[in-house]
Amino acid sequence: MDSNNSALIRLTDITFAYPGGEPVLKDLNFTLSQTERIGLVGPNGSGKSTLLQVMEGLLKPDSGTVEIFGQVRETEKDFYPVRERIGFLFQNPDDQLFCPTVAEDVAFGPLNLGKKKDEAMAIVRETLDMIGLAGFENRVTHKLSGGEKRLVSLATVVAMKPEILLLDEPISGLDEATAQKITKILADLPQPRIVVSHDREFLHRVTDSILHLANGRIQASE
Repeated sequence: MDSNNSALIRLTDITFAYPGGEPVLKDLNFTLSQTERIGLVGPNGSGKSTLLQVMEGLLKPDSGTVEIFGQVRETEKDFYPVRERIGFLFQNPDDQLFCPTVAEDVAFGPLNLGKKKDEAMAIVRETLDMIGLAGFENRVTHKLSGGEKRLVSLATVVAMKPEILLLDEPISGLDEATAQKITKILADLPQPRIVVSHDREFLHRVTDSILHLANGRIQASE
């Protein structure tokens, strides 16, 4: 974890507990620099998904400071520009996909960024081709297989041309062919990233270092 001024994400003394529960994150400190690609492992329930959602502003910590792109982020409004610049992949594709067709889902982000419709559709075609889903534009999203939904979810992230990737279990539950396809795509993308996974072999291919989250804090992993 680079502690210099090139930090894209800096978390300081973050504590978070779900209502009625013990803290999942406890005085946690973490920094992601512009050159880092970090894998994150840890036991089930250790707070890996929670940590990503704190970075995205989907969960508000009970205490501590979230600083992203050089600014402290506290309110929902503070996170609007963050979400335009960070590509967040949910663990469950059904949390990511909400439009009737694949093209509409993939175009949603670029349109929100102010692209004109023809520009957005060009991005859709380019992205689906890169992901290996050329010709899927008019497919009905909810009728896709689990692997296809995961690929479309990744396409919605890539289409935003994000500066950082936050990826929650991107190959969990996938068949080997789809997992290999996603692994290659992620290995080729240049962005700094945090990738949550239980699969260390996968993490070694798409990140440069692995950290361990346990007992509410982050530590180096073997």
